[in-house]
Amino acid sequence: MENSYDLIVVGAGALGAFHAYFALQRGLKVLLLEKDARPMEATVRNFGQIIPSGMAEGEWFDYACASLATYKAIQAEYDVSVRPTGALYLASSPLEMQVLEEKHARYQALSYASEVLTGAQCRQHLPAVRADYCAGGLRFAQEVTAEPDLLIHRVLAYLVARWQLDYRPATPVREVTASTAGATVVDARGRRYLGAQVVVCSGRDVQQLFPDVFAQSDLQLCKLQMLATYPLPQVALPGSVLTGLSIRRYHAFHSCPSFAQLRPEDVDPELRQWGIHLLFKQALDGSIIIGDTHEYADVAADNPLDFNNSDHLNELMLAEARRILDLPDWRIQRTWNGFYTQSRSAEIFQHSPDPRIHIVTGIGGKGMTTAAGFAQHHVAQLGLG
Repeated sequence: MENSYDLIVVGAGALGAFHAYFALQRGLKVLLLEKDARPMEATVRNFGQIIPSGMAEGEWFDYACASLATYKAIQAEYDVSVRPTGALYLASSPLEMQVLEEKHARYQALSYASEVLTGAQCRQHLPAVRADYCAGGLRFAQEVTAEPDLLIHRVLAYLVARWQLDYRPATPVREVTASTAGATVVDARGRRYLGAQVVVCSGRDVQQLFPDVFAQSDLQLCKLQMLATYPLPQVALPGSVLTGLSIRRYHAFHSCPSFAQLRPEDVDPELRQWGIHLLFKQALDGSIIIGDTHEYADVAADNPLDFNNSDHLNELMLAEARRILDLPDWRIQRTWNGFYTQSRSAEIFQHSPDPRIHIVTGIGGKGMTTAAGFAQHHVAQLGLG
């Protein structure tokens, strides 16, 4: 059949695109369907930081390392905007610095390279950092950044050009069912496709396909706010810059012996309330991206997370940012928000309503860092090819 495939993937964000990639590598015939003309949700509305250093040890750290290798391998063949810029965590106190040193020792045992920096060395590496903020840092030279508004579009172009992916954007799916012949996907125009297996990576869209499954799940919707300055070519920001609030938030550091001594009350209560942990990254045009906030709502509840951006939350981020960096111009060129889903009880939401149909979503805020590695693992589990 012309419309028959080994694997059909619904959703062309990071999870969906990399499921397609690893299936194609196995020599499978793959169809990738995307509801929008271009992917436009969480995969394109983030910092573009690929940082295994932020993941807790175990399978998700392994997925992150596998993702990092995948990004680098694709970039060696095709420019998808991945840059070997590294990542730098800044400690704002001696205790946070102690946590970083403990993590460095643990990474040495795992053979994952990191470098402890003094405050003076951080200022050499990042001249914009304020001396009264920075007690030291931990650098990961092997980690990378990408441009989220370019990355997924270039990855999809690469999959079409290099691997002959059958990619169909602007093709919403209205139904996925199973029969003795396989799994059938029907798009909004009534066209039918038959797959040996179907993977549904629908992101935050929990209404169009399998709404009853999502209504009974423990998925949460998370809304982020981010900002970008005007281009600042006179400022050199080296890769991903993460801060003391990131050390407190990221699971990678929770296992450090000194982490328990970090007192929540030492952080401004409004920053805690809105889940603000400061990240910085310089985009290709020289602008500095700053973020982010976190607001949550259950997907099964009436959704209070609207499309508006709160100026108050932006001001909270900017006030904290000014404590960390000295920039010559703090004017904001643009602000935006992003939404993703995450499970309350698991690192990712997986449900198979049929042995041939697999829902995979709710990867949370770690999709850029881990989606490729997870997809590689999941495609192998499907037993295709």
